[in-house]
Amino acid sequence: MSHPHRVLRRFLAFLAAGVLGAGTSLTVAPPAAAEPATSVPYPVGASATRYSGLAFDTCTAPPLSVIQAWSASPYRALGVYIGGISRTCAQPALTASWVASVSALNWRLLPIYKGLQPPCGGKPTDAKISRAAATARGQGTAAAADAVAAATALGMQPGSAVYNDIENYTQTDATCRTGVLAFVSAWTKELHRLGYVSGVYMNLNLGAKQLSDVFASTSYARPDALWIARFDEVDSLKGWTDIADSNWAVHQRAKQFKGDHDETYGGVTLNIDTDRLDAPVATVAYTHTATSSTALHARTGPSTGYPVSTSYAPGSALKVVCQAPGSAVGTTAVWDKLSDGTYVTDYYVSTPSNTGYSAPLPRCTYPYQTTATSGLAEHTGAGTSSAVRGTSPNGSLAWVVCQQAGSAVGTTKIWDRLDNGRYVSDYYVATPSNTTYSKPAPPC
Repeated sequence: MSHPHRVLRRFLAFLAAGVLGAGTSLTVAPPAAAEPATSVPYPVGASATRYSGLAFDTCTAPPLSVIQAWSASPYRALGVYIGGISRTCAQPALTASWVASVSALNWRLLPIYKGLQPPCGGKPTDAKISRAAATARGQGTAAAADAVAAATALGMQPGSAVYNDIENYTQTDATCRTGVLAFVSAWTKELHRLGYVSGVYMNLNLGAKQLSDVFASTSYARPDALWIARFDEVDSLKGWTDIADSNWAVHQRAKQFKGDHDETYGGVTLNIDTDRLDAPVATVAYTHTATSSTALHARTGPSTGYPVSTSYAPGSALKVVCQAPGSAVGTTAVWDKLSDGTYVTDYYVSTPSNTGYSAPLPRCTYPYQTTATSGLAEHTGAGTSSAVRGTSPNGSLAWVVCQQAGSAVGTTKIWDRLDNGRYVSDYYVATPSNTTYSKPAPPC
């Protein structure tokens, strides 16, 4: 029997095939209103940062002198326990000054929050997540708020990812599973509401599979990134048992592949876990100086065409969060986004380069989850008539750098330019608006 809603769906699919063109992977289903992909209203000063490469984590954040000694190591990212009731190690070095200093040495930070643990897992003495879903959701919301407060105190900006450490738990306990999933869902929704990116750390076999099983469930908000523990000394971010490669597929994965062991660099030995990352991490502000001889104008966007918001005297300290392309000034078209959301031309800022981008400053980008159930086509331009060069799997992160008008899809003509240079229709991206531009991403 052919039900009426199925007939309508087929008819819409037929229309889409003619309008969108061959090879287009846009689906005809409307984007999710809530779960599993929830929107992130990033504040004006927000930007996300990601890291790809080797990382390590250790219980206590090492002193700055140790980080300096470990410049000889293959690592350039470090997991730090920023808070949570189950955080057991003292953190005498972990201050806002330490975060700024370590970041200035070209290290990325992976914020970890170790709070309530599963009622059927973790240590017997751990404070537990409730088995009752309603209570667990309240606990998850409170944990996210506490994590953001801790991250803020350390100078980690909106747009940062924070990873909730959920330890091993029994896979056959139904009410335990429900409580954990409700907790993680609420954690994600509250982090998103506060302008942060949601990450979860779980054991591959004793937790992560259950999270993956509800990847597309409308009952739970989906975290943006998954960090698994699997001590097999294989650092691959693909081929994870029971987790499809299409889940958390676009710079959304980390793996802790080697457990407690000692390594020595620069004459300093640490006991660490080793990780492979291609995932969002903390965003911080880097202090630079205005080098102009007259007042340096900070504008509302990365171009001289935008209005002046404020001005800085020569020699002023500037808190730079990220860099973006814009109109040319002097020898550069790079603009620096400040922590208040305004932009100054990099030509008059004391960054290392006066012509291009300067490490360790990241590019300005705003990740949102995609919502096209069959995958979202990545085009060469802002329109369905442009060539398709790839597909973003459902639930992957669209790393948006700017937005512009193009051909209409669904309720919007807005298209999102990704950091790989391709374009996707904003109709299938969980930005705050489904009809118009979503700040803080600037117009292209």
